[in-house]
Amino acid sequence: MQRTKLVLKKTLGVLLLILGLIALVTPLTPGAWLGIVGLELLGWRVVLQDKISARWPKHAERIKKIFGGS
Repeated sequence: MQRTKLVLKKTLGVLLLILGLIALVTPLTPGAWLGIVGLELLGWRVVLQDKISARWPKHAERIKKIFGGS
């Protein structure tokens, strides 16, 4: 049961990420946020937050607020 949930979560994350990327290059631009939701489901939010904060340390606090704290 746990494995099924993990596979479903990853599948949904990839699907939302693909839909978000498609929305960026088509007239569906307001749907581009789906890519961000897909990244969240795949667990990439923390990785992106750390990389962006390391690249722009002066803006680290603002980046943490954008990505939701912690």
